[in-house]
Amino acid sequence: MAEWIGIGRRGRRCYGFDEISLVPGTATINPNEIDTSFEIGGKKFKIPILAAAMDGVVDVRFAVEMSKLGGIAALNLDGVQTRYEKPDEVLKEIAKVSPQKATELIQSIYTRPVKEKLISKRITEIKEKEGIAVVSCIPAHAENFSKIASSCKADIFIVQSTVTSTKHISKEYKSLDLLKFCRNTKIPVIIGNCVTYETTLELMSTGVLGLLIGVGPGAACTTRGVLGIGVPQVTATVDAAAARDFWFKKTGKYVSIITDGGMNRGGDICKAFACGADSVMIGSSFARAKEAPGRGYHWGMATSHVNLPRGTRICVGTTGTLKEILFGPANVDDGSQNLMGALKTSMATLGAGSLKEMQNVEIIIAPSIQTEGKIFQVGQRVGMGK
Repeated sequence: MAEWIGIGRRGRRCYGFDEISLVPGTATINPNEIDTSFEIGGKKFKIPILAAAMDGVVDVRFAVEMSKLGGIAALNLDGVQTRYEKPDEVLKEIAKVSPQKATELIQSIYTRPVKEKLISKRITEIKEKEGIAVVSCIPAHAENFSKIASSCKADIFIVQSTVTSTKHISKEYKSLDLLKFCRNTKIPVIIGNCVTYETTLELMSTGVLGLLIGVGPGAACTTRGVLGIGVPQVTATVDAAAARDFWFKKTGKYVSIITDGGMNRGGDICKAFACGADSVMIGSSFARAKEAPGRGYHWGMATSHVNLPRGTRICVGTTGTLKEILFGPANVDDGSQNLMGALKTSMATLGAGSLKEMQNVEIIIAPSIQTEGKIFQVGQRVGMGK
């Protein structure tokens, strides 16, 4: 599969969402009869889309609203919600600062330490309003924060870093033992992020219930530019799904594959499921919601790093309510609203009645799929030409 990239070196050709297309099958289905439900940790959700644990996207209010609509939103336990008693004032500051000063301000804001009492408070606030409490943190804080989350009856715990592996080597500090962590944590655990078949298989052996797939594809992430690493999401998802299927055949245990990042419209989400995803995690699309705390701004999870920021603040604007973004009616022409309507219509057109069937539709390599016949849209910067 690999091609020569120079003397003695081969490189494998990998693909992103803009380079593939989905092919209609021999049957079509009524979109109203499509099953898009997603199950993890014994709970079933009608929306197979997770809102990313990013401060411009999820706060208590957003998590509760997402729960009411039938989905999941992850709260960042390393963010402003757990560092500040009044996080909205801080978020307002981030929204007002100039692009030139944004990273510097975010770095300074995130120097304040996380307060454990605020972790308990935020989770309790979500639960008291009958929301699904999903929380996320970096590996260094996982053991301590997971105990607090469990005591507050959080529903799912996510351990997330730029790149996750079962073998983290360090002489400077003790690394998180993922096998022990998953065994001892009383609530379902999701781990991320990874992009290769081998690592996906190794992480599944820890007893995790879900894996986040993707390194650097997020709209506000600069990891690929700063570190030069990453695998396009189509290839990463296909490889991870192959590992999941092998693991299930070998052990009888099913681990959900959650494609994380790189999707900003309905068509991208549809392609992620066709590549084998059980669910997807997105940030920028939800940052556009009126309920999102970022006021139309969105920034990468590593933007606050004191020495080497790997994210930036971007303006995505506020385009509609969370309900409109998920279920419509869409009032924009770029596919960023009515994401569930797009998913159901795509599945219906492809003849896939469930997400499992969607994972088996035909995929073709089609580098012209975004530009063929779209000269006026591109010239006028409307629709697919934006």
